[in-house]
Amino acid sequence: MTPTKDDIQKAYNQIRSHIRKTPILEISGNAFGTNQPIQLKLEMLQHAGSFKPRGAFFNLLSRQVPQAGVAAASGGNHGAAVAYAAAQLGIKAKIFVPEIASPSKIERIKSYGADILVQGDRYADSLELCTAYQQKTGAIGLHAYDGFHTICGQGTLGLELENQTGDDLPDTLLVAVGGGGLISGIASWFSRFSQKGHIKIIGVEPDKASALAQALEQGQPVDVPVSGVAADSLGAKRTGEMVFEIAKNKIERVITLPDDAIIAAQRTLWNDYRLACEAGGATAFAALLSGAYKPAPNERVGVILCGSNIELEKLADIAST
Repeated sequence: MTPTKDDIQKAYNQIRSHIRKTPILEISGNAFGTNQPIQLKLEMLQHAGSFKPRGAFFNLLSRQVPQAGVAAASGGNHGAAVAYAAAQLGIKAKIFVPEIASPSKIERIKSYGADILVQGDRYADSLELCTAYQQKTGAIGLHAYDGFHTICGQGTLGLELENQTGDDLPDTLLVAVGGGGLISGIASWFSRFSQKGHIKIIGVEPDKASALAQALEQGQPVDVPVSGVAADSLGAKRTGEMVFEIAKNKIERVITLPDDAIIAAQRTLWNDYRLACEAGGATAFAALLSGAYKPAPNERVGVILCGSNIELEKLADIAST
């Protein structure tokens, strides 16, 4: 089932008191080839350090939660969001994360009081363990990206952006892609057109974790190898069926980038704007900074900065190199 604008508006009405309306920072577009300002949507300032609480709250507020509580598999950010939302709503949470999850994300999950199991090499391993736990205990599962309520919740970011920008809505919106919940939610809101006109939604993936790009190329979701600097946040082995059905009809294309372009984006965001982004959070901006996406002279571009869960020591190393 594809979310409609009404579904996403309903989600926003339900979660708005539980989430932050994250700000937009405008920076000069001259360095990127456009005389229009670039709009950076600072979603890394959301509760739990990423956009993920939007989907987590809509799931927990809309679905019947059993006594066994909620269970989620995550590279880190989804787990932190579910743990945060569950804590706010007084719900028991069990989170499964792989061993590649960053220490900062693991500590954040623990800080919200969730029970956490760190095991397995990749997100897919954690998902298997989570599924087995759900079947054993009866806990409700919250998929990180391929679920109706998750996609509706993430789509509220598009609604919020449109409300904030008004007549200055971007012509093009760059969105990082892992499993694809965020981009499919945003694309479902805009559906290529808003009341203001045509909106291009462009996905940006690491070339070492390109599940959506490969799915679109091959005409169906396929398994891909996962590695690289953003594997803990954008490292889905396979894009979801629901995500794929939305993406193939509603997004313009997907750009893939090497790790060094993503690291350079993290460095620039910190050194020039004092914005602390993890690798996945900086990936959409990397498409602009690297020149992989070149705006037209009068094009207004928006960029979603979607995650900030990075260790200070790692950010210091990136900024100084």
